[in-house]
Amino acid sequence: MKPILQLYRGYANEQELIVMGHVLKREHNYDFEKKKLKNATSILKLFRIKTIKNFDVYLHYNNEVIHTKTLDDGYFNFCIPLEKETHFGWMSYEVSLKYKNETIRCEGSFIRPHKGKLGIISDIDDTFLVSHTNNIFKKIYILLFKNVNDRKVFNDVVSHYQALSSAGRNNTEEVNAFFYISSSEWNLYRFIAKFTRINKLPKAVFLLKDIKRGITDFFMSGRGNHDHKFEKIKHVVEFYPTLKYVLMGDDSQHDPILYERICKIFPVTVIAVYIRQTGKSQKKEVKKILQNLESLNVSVCYFKESSEAIAHSKSIEIIK
Repeated sequence: MKPILQLYRGYANEQELIVMGHVLKREHNYDFEKKKLKNATSILKLFRIKTIKNFDVYLHYNNEVIHTKTLDDGYFNFCIPLEKETHFGWMSYEVSLKYKNETIRCEGSFIRPHKGKLGIISDIDDTFLVSHTNNIFKKIYILLFKNVNDRKVFNDVVSHYQALSSAGRNNTEEVNAFFYISSSEWNLYRFIAKFTRINKLPKAVFLLKDIKRGITDFFMSGRGNHDHKFEKIKHVVEFYPTLKYVLMGDDSQHDPILYERICKIFPVTVIAVYIRQTGKSQKKEVKKILQNLESLNVSVCYFKESSEAIAHSKSIEIIK
C-alpha cells in the first residue's frame, strides 16, 4: 500500500530551518463535518494510524535536496542551516518520498517571522478550544460526537488572538510568531488545524505530543506527563531569543506550573502570562504561582472571560 506524507508547519530563524512530519502506511478519509457516529469513526481512525520507521524522505529547498530517514514512530524532523538570506513571513517547502517507481511529493509551509518584538505561545484545550478537560468523560464524548463545526471557541478569544498576532505591526501582511503547543497528540493535527481555520484563529506552528498508534491510547489523549510542553516552549524561546513572549494557558492542568518554570529560566523574556479560569472559582495554588510571577516582573491575568484578557493586554499596551 502506498505510503502517505503528513507535513506540519515549520519555522526558521536567521540560521536554521526546521520542518517536520510523519510517514504513514495508509490514508483514511477523515470527515470531521459529519454528525455523531461518522465523526466518532473519523476521530477513532486517527488513533489507528500506522507509521513507517526508517523510511527515506527528501527535503527540497533552495535548489537542494536533503535526505533523512524517519524515526521509530514514523516522525521525521529536518533541522538544516540556512546559508542564504531568506524572505520573511510564511513560505513553502516540499518533501518527497519514493515508492516503487513513483515519487510522492507534498508541499508544506514554514514561517520566518518578520523582525519584531513579540512571540505568542498558546495551549489549545480549554485555552481557546472548549474541551472540558476537567471532566474526562465529557471531554471524550465531545471529541467523538461533536464535529469540527459544532466545537466552540471561548467568547472573544479570536479577537484577542488576532490582535496579538498583529500587535506592533503596521503592515497587515506581517504577523507575529504564533505557536500552539499542546498535550494533544499529532494524531489530532488535522482536526485542530481545520478548527483553527474555520474559526479564523491566527495561522501558527503546531508543536504537539508524540503520535499514538492504538485505540486504547485515545482514552488517554492529552493526559499523562506534560514535560514535553515545557521542553517545546523552552526550545521556541531559545530559537527566537530576541522576542518578548506572551504565554496563554488555562488552569485545568499544568500550564501555570510550566509557565512559572519558563519565567524563572528566562527572567527578561516573558512579559505576560494569561491563565483562563475553567472552574467556578479561581484556584489558590494558581493564584500563588501568578503572584510569584508578578514578583519576577511578569504581568499576569487570571481571567474567566476573554474580554478581561483583552482589557489587560490593552492596559499593559501589548495591543491597542
